[in-house]
Amino acid sequence: MSDVTVRFGGITALDKVSFAVTAGHIVGLIGPNGAGKTTLFNCLSRLYRFDAGDILFEGRSLLATPAHGIAGLGIARTFQNLALFRTMTVRQNIMLGGHCRTRSGFVANALRLPHVAREDARLSDHVAGIVDLLELGAVAETRVMDLPFGTQKRVELGRALASAPKLLLLDEPAGGLNHEEVGVLMELLRRIRERLALTILLVEHHMNMVMRISDKVVALDFGRKIADGTPGEVQNNAEVVRAYLGTEA
Repeated sequence: MSDVTVRFGGITALDKVSFAVTAGHIVGLIGPNGAGKTTLFNCLSRLYRFDAGDILFEGRSLLATPAHGIAGLGIARTFQNLALFRTMTVRQNIMLGGHCRTRSGFVANALRLPHVAREDARLSDHVAGIVDLLELGAVAETRVMDLPFGTQKRVELGRALASAPKLLLLDEPAGGLNHEEVGVLMELLRRIRERLALTILLVEHHMNMVMRISDKVVALDFGRKIADGTPGEVQNNAEVVRAYLGTEA
């Protein structure tokens, strides 16, 4: 990401923000409310256009990629507010995330051509692996609406993983979770990163989680990057302390 700038009327939501994400790393994106974190995610997802700058993914600019093409590049995202199909089962919700990787068109599916059946089998195996990884096997055939909130958050994570991403964008994954559930989530993200060789960029207000799980932390305030470094470096940065506490000490 290089000098990305976003303006809404007279308000500058992002002001020449630049940072890099190393493949295979977990990078935490922090900042007070209104700092520009979600705006930045929406630029990465191509939901927002940026007024200046560029975002490169594997050396390729995202400027020419529409929002519906992002998953095909290998970028997946979760959202602050769950957007699951509540009357569908856990397995069905996760399978929906994998359909962006299938190539069969409407006619082929309607005629149930042989390659469609092969694709469905591959997707089913892929989803089964995700269900196992996220320890959702016991509730795989349960409707999402019948599950506790913490489990629903794992289902949304599974749906994002079903698209076989290279970069996973997590928007407030710990939001609404209790202390024990946050601990489980941290271990789960470490496991996902290791087993799937994923790069993870997460927006999160839970500072303890961010500092414990991230290889690198980027801090924003009023749309500007104010710090970029290891968790220890960012935690002790005077501007970060001032942004959160209103004082340098």
